[in-house]
Amino acid sequence: MVHGKMSASGHEQVTHFVDDETGLEAIVAIHDTTLGPSLGGTRLLPYESHDAALRDVMRLSRAMTYKAAAADLDLGGGKAVIRADPTEKTEDLMAAYGRMIDRLGGYYITSVDVNTGVADMDVIAGETDHVVGTSAGLGDPSPITSRGVFEGLRACVEATYGTPDVDGLSVVVQGVGKVGSGLAELLDEHGAEVAVSDIDEEATAALAREYGFETVAPSAVYEQPCDVFAPCAIGGVVNDETVPQLECDIVAGGANNILDERAHAQALRDRDILYAPDYVLNAGGLITVAAEHTGDTREQALADAMAIGDRTRTLIERADAEDVTILEAADRYALERIEAARAEATSPSSR
Repeated sequence: MVHGKMSASGHEQVTHFVDDETGLEAIVAIHDTTLGPSLGGTRLLPYESHDAALRDVMRLSRAMTYKAAAADLDLGGGKAVIRADPTEKTEDLMAAYGRMIDRLGGYYITSVDVNTGVADMDVIAGETDHVVGTSAGLGDPSPITSRGVFEGLRACVEATYGTPDVDGLSVVVQGVGKVGSGLAELLDEHGAEVAVSDIDEEATAALAREYGFETVAPSAVYEQPCDVFAPCAIGGVVNDETVPQLECDIVAGGANNILDERAHAQALRDRDILYAPDYVLNAGGLITVAAEHTGDTREQALADAMAIGDRTRTLIERADAEDVTILEAADRYALERIEAARAEATSPSSR
């Protein structure tokens, strides 16, 4: 089954790790390394089954290939998931995971993701050099990710309303984790009318109290009228059920795999809703850990993340010129970079 999925999705390698002593079960999926080594975070979730974990990691790793290529990074796409309850995470489990990452010999470089943070990367760094996002590196990439999403969102606003100014626009931010809350704060700073929604009611209420935000119940978030809907939590939230419910002009957020299926990009376009590919907008985190990997500064990473706005404008213009979705325009740009690198690698002059 795995081999069939790999063939269909173009993956180079999928590795399943098990450590009986710590209870570790992890999957590392490496999609494409044409542009460079695969770099992607490690997500720790209590997946209901091995198949669910495998499906998630393969989708995420493929998206990382396109994210790196579209962000003009010389990196490939990879991702890892650990199937575990976050409340039962231990240093021993993360150390065992680090040892298993080391066995891949740098083919995959890991970093932070859902339910893994800087402290976990420090533990992993005790077992392998193939990790970024440590306390000795550039630190938490979330604020830079939020800034990149904000700049991409402003590009969408400009394409829709003729100005990048978000002052007075209504924005619903779904998910108040580090990226979502950071985005909400930036929107508030620039005059937007922000409403927040999250299944964590306490976190939602706390953020709303601090900034005076409105709150929206998770069950009502898709039908909430707004100018911009910004998903910053889980993936797959734009699907057959939710597309007809949306009452917005723009979908632009920081969550990975916002669309349940690629066809939903066209479904949004058919409803005259501008959708900016999440892997373009949320590339700030990857840009930050890539900067750590290459020895660049946090200031340079922030500058590169802010350029996501210009990149989004270019892709919107390209999509309009080619009469395709912005997702298709972004995919084409990423594939052009990958194919050019492949051609260069196989040309006689490169041998």
